Amino acid sequence: MDRTASISRTTSETDIAVTLNLDGSGRSDIDTGIGFFDHMLRSFAKHGFFDLTVQVKGDLEVDCHHTIEDTGIVLGEAIKKALDDKKGIRRYGSFALPMDETLVLTALDLSGRPYLCFDADFTVDKVGEFDTEMVREFFYAISYSSGMNLHIRQLAGQNNHHIIEAIFKSFAKALDEAVGYDPRITDVLSTKGTL
Repeated sequence: MDRTASISRTTSETDIAVTLNLDGSGRSDIDTGIGFFDHMLRSFAKHGFFDLTVQVKGDLEVDCHHTIEDTGIVLGEAIKKALDDKKGIRRYGSFALPMDETLVLTALDLSGRPYLCFDADFTVDKVGEFDTEMVREFFYAISYSSGMNLHIRQLAGQNNHHIIEAIFKSFAKALDEAVGYDPRITDVLSTKGTL
């Protein structure tokens, strides 16, 4: 089954096109206008083995908020569409990712019920042109537009670049696990019969 989705979204603040292949090899073509954000999205694709194209024109003359948040909305919609009826997938995924002094745990459930629990501390306002407060907003947008229960917790870390990168990579690894197939699951992994 081809688990690929292309989503476009245009508002007065952003113009975004995302294509996601859940069964890719980690290839990416990313241009959001925010260098550090591009780096994080490339890391997400590489470490989750997702093929990802993201093209964004945002109102960066204002700030980075709309660009990052709206990209999260569209990426979440692409995840949801690519998963279709979720038959056969593991549904749950978790990963504790170390990066130098940093350790981040991500756990998620593709339940269809959105929720975000985010626990990370940043000591600077920006990394490059990326506002650190936007990390939470990005993952909030993904969780709600995809219908994902998402928990992200920083267990250790001091360097803000490392903390953010570990968050993106641990999310990628947890999502890769959750969207993977298990031959023992013949329908959906739910007593309700639907996700």
